[in-house]
Amino acid sequence: MGKLKTKRGVAKRFKLSKKGKVRYSAGGKSHLATSKNSKRKRSLRKRQSMEGKKEAKFIKSMLPYG
Repeated sequence: MGKLKTKRGVAKRFKLSKKGKVRYSAGGKSHLATSKNSKRKRSLRKRQSMEGKKEAKFIKSMLPYG
């Protein structure tokens, strides 16, 4: 069986944690930052984990080698 191809756009946006959870950086922090309060900007810095199991399974299928 041949190698599986990784979807490069997905590989740039999502990473898998050691336990296999899908992690991603939140959007909405690149511009218009003056109107957002400090607490909101701090929380946007952190990586977030994907809640939906169906969506996470779909992302994992596009990242065959994690």
